[in-house]
Amino acid sequence: MTHDDFYATAPSARASWRLAILMGHNVRTYKFALGKALLHHAARGHTEIPLRDLAAPYAMTLLERRAPQAPGSEEERGTTDFLSIAAQESAESRRLGRPTDRLLDAAERSMPGMVMRKFHNHGGGEVPHSFYEVVGRGRRRTVRLSSALGQVARSYELEGLRAELDARWSIVENSFATGIGRSLIDEGVRVDPDTLHLTDRHRRRSVTGVAEAVAGFQHGRCHICTEPIGPADPIAVDHVFPHALMKRFESVGGWRGPDLDTLWNLAVAHRKCNGEKSDRMPTSAELTRLARRNEAIMRSPWPLRTTLRISLESAGHGHRIPDWPTFLREVQKVCA
Repeated sequence: MTHDDFYATAPSARASWRLAILMGHNVRTYKFALGKALLHHAARGHTEIPLRDLAAPYAMTLLERRAPQAPGSEEERGTTDFLSIAAQESAESRRLGRPTDRLLDAAERSMPGMVMRKFHNHGGGEVPHSFYEVVGRGRRRTVRLSSALGQVARSYELEGLRAELDARWSIVENSFATGIGRSLIDEGVRVDPDTLHLTDRHRRRSVTGVAEAVAGFQHGRCHICTEPIGPADPIAVDHVFPHALMKRFESVGGWRGPDLDTLWNLAVAHRKCNGEKSDRMPTSAELTRLARRNEAIMRSPWPLRTTLRISLESAGHGHRIPDWPTFLREVQKVCA
């Protein structure tokens, strides 16, 4: 699945937003702070704002997360670097409950040439929709928020999109964290079956929830009925191939297929749909959706991509499995 294929599955401003947030190249976490600031203003009906007004929630969100960042160049680590100033102004900004003037100046100065220039990029180019335009110069610069951003902010999916952004931010910042990041990048994540949270494989520290991490790759839709998951809908994490298979095969020599408690087999669904599905085998349509969802995840940066790549590579028992449709057919054979 290409980025274009992901968009074509549900072409909309929301799909463009997910391309930017879930599949964009993440060297630092500025993009997520900008995303939150954009939604903050667009959800309030704003269509044109001074850049300084956008810089305020952007800067405070970064301070509140205390997010680790990937190392930059020597020039970026100089005294004028936004992060250096943010560290120096953090305590006073927290005391005030708003950015200091110095921090706000640094954010306003750095955003147009840094995060705002790259926000719309993903691994395959630029997303189909533009969410803003910066106009003017110097302290008179303003940000025009596009109608596409307004559609995202007025969507019934707004809270879900915010949760997806927070989940992706947690995944990326943990990939930068000392003692955890290398494990996530090289080995991917594991699923805690008790909490249904993603954790690193060594310290088993929670990174984010499974549902929040994968919902966007399903376009916010139930894997079973394909209807949208609304903000008030109770949800469940479905084992597409039922977990009961592993116990069912214990009496005949044990389960010979891949681990069904890992990310490749877990999808978000309405709780009602999941309950009605129970332990039945997946339909061909559900398997097609699972293959597409997993292909979309493999278009995202590490560590989710790493997790699924390892699942593919370890399932062949001596022969290479080239793609997710083939992988799922192999699992079906084990179940026969």
